[in-house]
Amino acid sequence: QVQLVESGGGLVQPGGSLRLSCVASGFAFSSYTVAWYRQVPGKQRELVATISSALSTTYPDSVRGRFTISRDNAENTVYLQMNRLKPEDTAVYYCRASRYEPGSLVGYWGQGTQVTVAS
Repeated sequence: QVQLVESGGGLVQPGGSLRLSCVASGFAFSSYTVAWYRQVPGKQRELVATISSALSTTYPDSVRGRFTISRDNAENTVYLQMNRLKPEDTAVYYCRASRYEPGSLVGYWGQGTQVTVAS
């Protein structure tokens, strides 16, 4: 059974830090690109960070220098370290694992974890 389970969200003050985890099971995790997305009600889901199977990473300008994505393939886990959090980082954070297979893009989503940045 394919699963992606996020954890680590919560309430944090502006300027604080959180580390999110995404634990995968049921598929060949190490060969997948994993991305973190976030979404607030009424807005489109926003890409936050990606890490490829070759460990290359990308970030949008909104989080670059504050967020760091990493992975531990032995533990089938991807992390998102979030520092210097801002109220505008408040969202539900989702992880997604994907890879191209002949003729299709295969992808899986987690259920999300809420991050709230407020004083």
